[in-house]
Amino acid sequence: MPDTASAIPAGFRPIVMGGPFIEANGPLYGRWTGEKLQLGFRVEHRHTNPIGTCHGGMLASFCDMLLPAMTMYQGTDGRRSFLPTINLQIDYIGAAPLGAWVQGEGDVPQRTRTMVFAQALVAADGVPALRTSGIFRYRPPQDDAPLDFDPLRLREN
Repeated sequence: MPDTASAIPAGFRPIVMGGPFIEANGPLYGRWTGEKLQLGFRVEHRHTNPIGTCHGGMLASFCDMLLPAMTMYQGTDGRRSFLPTINLQIDYIGAAPLGAWVQGEGDVPQRTRTMVFAQALVAADGVPALRTSGIFRYRPPQDDAPLDFDPLRLREN
């Protein structure tokens, strides 16, 4: 397997989000295309199940980070906000083998005053691995961040 740090696709940067659980199970990487947020990670041995593919729990955790993160970049003022998960759906449609680059992106088709609905496709080395959707409780940002705040520090200056 290639060295993880050198095998990260161009434009992706390490991100900090998700607290101690994701810190222990990451690292996650992000890239802002100017229109969409993309998150990814390289499948390491510690992420695998007994048959050497990424454990479904790791993929579910990735989705639970991807979908709320997208909402901070698509159709909002961009400030960081904690979005508790109400519902998370995952359809596993392919494997993510050891060493694969797992990458997801999606959209936010609906928002209400109190909820956000998001959906995404996730691929492993460019091959579809899962589709996911979720409903998240919207809470206004709790800080005084300016409206152009970049929550994951991915926009180019």
